[in-house]
Amino acid sequence: MFSNYLIGLREGLEASLVVCILVAYLVKTGNKGRLPAIWTGVGIAAAISLAFGAGLEFGSQELTFEAQEALGGTLSIVAVGLVTWMVFWMKRTARHLKAELHGKLDAALAMGTGALVTTAFLAVGREGLETSLFVWRSVKAAGDGTSPLVGALLGIASSVVLGWLFYRGALKINLAKFFTWTGGMLVVVAAGVLAYGVHDLQEARFVGGLQDKAFDISTTIPPDSWYGTLLKGTFNFQPDPTVLQVTVWALYLIPALALFLLPVGFGRSAGAKEQKSSHEQAEQAEAAGGGDGRDGGAGADGERVRDGARGGSSRSVGDEG
Repeated sequence: MFSNYLIGLREGLEASLVVCILVAYLVKTGNKGRLPAIWTGVGIAAAISLAFGAGLEFGSQELTFEAQEALGGTLSIVAVGLVTWMVFWMKRTARHLKAELHGKLDAALAMGTGALVTTAFLAVGREGLETSLFVWRSVKAAGDGTSPLVGALLGIASSVVLGWLFYRGALKINLAKFFTWTGGMLVVVAAGVLAYGVHDLQEARFVGGLQDKAFDISTTIPPDSWYGTLLKGTFNFQPDPTVLQVTVWALYLIPALALFLLPVGFGRSAGAKEQKSSHEQAEQAEAAGGGDGRDGGAGADGERVRDGARGGSSRSVGDEG
């Protein structure tokens, strides 16, 4: 249940922050009358995401056992790929998210209501589809009734409340640290989903090695015990995994988590020292010329959420300065 709560909270909060930015910008620029277009786009995105999740659940029930396992295993791999891309994308672009969305809104305002609806739909729809797919696979992997789904819904509800509090200025949070911690935990959860997806493909006879067990500690950690259920629901833990499952789990988790937790971020070049040197030279030049010597990007990791609708001097979600 915890892993699905985390998924719902993380993905839902991303969508909530996007909506906060869109709404705050329209209010600040005197376009409050265009807000219904934003809410229409958000509503359409939510409806399509729910329909997608329902289609996965009910559509797969008509398939044979082997086909269900093959579909589940394939979608597990797709879901892990999407979530991995999402956490790394947010790590790289969160600081510039506000400016990017503002640019899209300016263009949409010039084009009309339909463009505003489309902008809101595309901004929120991606998170919705990712959430539907990943929660569906996580629920299937956990296999303990409705509690995983309840966890995901509670996470989404929490994210909506947090989004409203952010917008009203009643809550401040270090988003850099929040997305780092939740992103790291999601990578761990994704590793478990990936391993379970490999097991599905083995049961579908699409991949071999189903009988080659890496270890079996079912007597130590019974799957039906409370702690076995907790481990499975949180990390998709399996007491008797195959060799291939353990191998895939380790090959994904170790490099992905190491890259995600790098202080410099994913995909930074070796020229970071050169860039730092250039910044130092620029600061010295500004100081010599009587400037204030501020680096506009400094302290961005400690950035806090502000109420974007309170006025032009306040900073909204993702405003770097």
